Amino acid sequence: MARPPRIVAELGRPETPGEQADRKAASSRVYRSSQTARNLIAALLITLAVVAVVIFAVPRGGPPPRPSIDVAAVAADLGTSRGRVVIAPVVPADWRVNVAEIEGGDVEAWTVVYVPGEDAGYLRVAQGFDADAGWPGRTLTGGRPDGTVEYGGVTWDRYRFDDSGASGNVTSAVSVQAGPDIVLIYGATDDASLATAAEGVADEVRRLQDGTR
Repeated sequence: MARPPRIVAELGRPETPGEQADRKAASSRVYRSSQTARNLIAALLITLAVVAVVIFAVPRGGPPPRPSIDVAAVAADLGTSRGRVVIAPVVPADWRVNVAEIEGGDVEAWTVVYVPGEDAGYLRVAQGFDADAGWPGRTLTGGRPDGTVEYGGVTWDRYRFDDSGASGNVTSAVSVQAGPDIVLIYGATDDASLATAAEGVADEVRRLQDGTR
């Protein structure tokens, strides 16, 4: 037995086929519109989540940390290859090593550059291989001998710098003849750091002076 057409309350009579088609089409439009809004909101939330991950989870860009330099190991290898004593300063563990290499010039020099601390500037410990007596003066432009000082049981020549700016930023320096070489310590630093570096190479300076290995 066929069902009679549904009476629509608003019309008070059954829908015509055209009215029924229009109602269904309107209902479909409303449904699609609601789905579009939900999808838009969902997409926005996903985008925000991805942005949050990028901001908070991805490591920030920047230079990789500088690898540490084992000065003693480099000096030992260099000494073996050259068949000579190469100094390896004994300094506080918190001193940062910026450079440990052979520097050229009129005198070849094994050079280690330290940063003793935040407010202590920098310090170079250089061993000039077979250096002549004039090498410290040529290196310390603007510096002149100013007596001697003893560090670690070794007597060092001390240098004084005027305010002319000829020495760049070097403020203090000491040097000593060590066998065939000259050990020169200099930089923009305080007297305490200079003394620590000089004491840290004193034993090896004596070895060079004594001609022992």
